[in-house]
Amino acid sequence: MTKRILIADDEPNIVVSLEFLMRQKGYAVKVVGNGEEALRAIAEFMPDLVLLDVMMPRLSGYEVCQEVRANPAWAGIRIVMLSAKGRDVEVTKGMAVGADAYVTKPFSTKDLVAKVEELLRDG
Repeated sequence: MTKRILIADDEPNIVVSLEFLMRQKGYAVKVVGNGEEALRAIAEFMPDLVLLDVMMPRLSGYEVCQEVRANPAWAGIRIVMLSAKGRDVEVTKGMAVGADAYVTKPFSTKDLVAKVEELLRDG
């Protein structure tokens, strides 16, 4: 069965790159541009993994992650937070709200794909 990935990011260049990369790896992909759309898409698309930008309009990635973790029906969804903010405090906050991984932009596509594959294999 094809794994489903939701990309939630408001930077068009990042979205195009991530979508291409994930489709190339054979994943079914849905893209949204803000936190509210991300929560709606999670409910409708039921992704296996979410690539979640921290800084988004309407709801931040932190808030989306908290909502996902508060819903028992979504317990199996893996979350990779993406951010240009890589200071320890941001990484700690991302992990504290329930992210499975935190990747700092700019990221190595090879490392990101490896992390996604690892989380989907373990999940």
